[in-house]
Amino acid sequence: MSDPQAQPSVNLADLALPQLQQVKGQLEEELNYFTGSYSRLKQAQATFRECKRGVEALTPNAAETTALIPLTTSLYVPGKLSDINTVIVDLGTGYYAEKSTTEAKKFYDEKTSYVQTQLDKLQASVTEKQNNLRLIVDVMKYKLTQKAAQEDKASA
Repeated sequence: MSDPQAQPSVNLADLALPQLQQVKGQLEEELNYFTGSYSRLKQAQATFRECKRGVEALTPNAAETTALIPLTTSLYVPGKLSDINTVIVDLGTGYYAEKSTTEAKKFYDEKTSYVQTQLDKLQASVTEKQNNLRLIVDVMKYKLTQKAAQEDKASA
């Protein structure tokens, strides 16, 4: 089964050292991008989990308790929880929705699950890129060893 979108494979042994270095550089850039994306997704997943824990903390005992409400990252005002059955959920890109605590928990579970699926796909890509990078480095080492051996033969 071949993927029509797949890139044609290239025999690394047929490439010259400068070409291998260029491909290595490209792979390193892609790997850096993917690992950065992986880190950002992990942060998003942690945020969703923390949001779910916050919703779960809204128990009947939490009603009418005093809390500090952030106005900015370093400015808070005291407030009281009056309704522990509904929350306002950030849907993303500036959209918010009022949801019951049950719906909010489900929403954050789905978000966490979706991000985990994306993390798994990204991890597979990172592993593939790492393997390709190792292969290129091995071929480069082999070619450099061959070149050094040829130079030693020529000078002898």
